[in-house]
Amino acid sequence: EAPDFLDEKEKAIFDRLSDALEPTALEVQDISGGCGSMYAVSITTERFQGLPVIKQHRLVNEVLGEDIKSWHGIQLRTKA
Repeated sequence: EAPDFLDEKEKAIFDRLSDALEPTALEVQDISGGCGSMYAVSITTERFQGLPVIKQHRLVNEVLGEDIKSWHGIQLRTKA
């Protein structure tokens, strides 16, 4: 369940990652000052078990797909 304080874009990212990766912990924050060009994402999921960090990040990038292409960047922290 997405926290109430997320804006519309943050909630969309949160929902997409939740549906695809079933995380036990997930935080999404717009760190671009509200313009939606850079996000910080922290995600913990069992789906990352046994995967190196680069493959964990690739999984997140695949889920976010086209959205990432329009951003300046993403600050990503992943844990299994």
